[in-house]
Amino acid sequence: MGSIYLIRHGQASFGADDYDVLSPLGVRQAQITGQHLVDLGVRFDRCLSGNLLRQQDTAQHALAQFTAAGLTAPELEIDPAFNEFDAFAVLDALLPGLLPQEPEALNTLKNAAHDPEEFQRIFDLIIARWISGTYDTPQLESWLGFVERVQGGLNRVLDLASHHQNIAVFTSGGSITALLHLLTQIPASEAFKLTWQIVNTSLSQLKFRGREVTLASFNSHVHLQLLKMPSLITYR
Repeated sequence: MGSIYLIRHGQASFGADDYDVLSPLGVRQAQITGQHLVDLGVRFDRCLSGNLLRQQDTAQHALAQFTAAGLTAPELEIDPAFNEFDAFAVLDALLPGLLPQEPEALNTLKNAAHDPEEFQRIFDLIIARWISGTYDTPQLESWLGFVERVQGGLNRVLDLASHHQNIAVFTSGGSITALLHLLTQIPASEAFKLTWQIVNTSLSQLKFRGREVTLASFNSHVHLQLLKMPSLITYR
């Protein structure tokens, strides 16, 4: 059987003007991940990412560890199917309908870094509306549309794969959640509860034969835990 390693991007710049940039800690997480894979003896036949900068940069910093060890790393391929859903578009579209029940929600979102727990609560409420499908609009990618997009990316990977290949996909928490939902049939609402536990640069492994895919492991971050530095374990 072949393996697909789903690797979440490193810590991005939560609360900054541009979220889609790895923080210095995110860069370090990506380097640790790459070295961990080198040490495990994992060798990749293909590497893909979405076209978000935080995904591509995580891939490049991780793959650089292979080069530094004198090993060959495949060229990074880009497939936008593995992009994260546009959380900002979801917030913009669905927040107005929430304000009658949560009048402070806008202020909470504007000051997310100051009160991350309250931000998470409001974000959860909005995500629940999004995955329900009740509030879909033509301008907004629906939850079902997002799942179909990610599934299309996975199918393209599988169609080009051969038995025993190791393939890396550098992606995001939402995309991993969509795949978890697809492969295990866990309800979307329950899958999103697991999303918030997905650690930056964690590894989830899929095993495949043809288009038959199973989840082998989820959210492994032992490469960060072994360093005994709690600050390395982040979720945004």
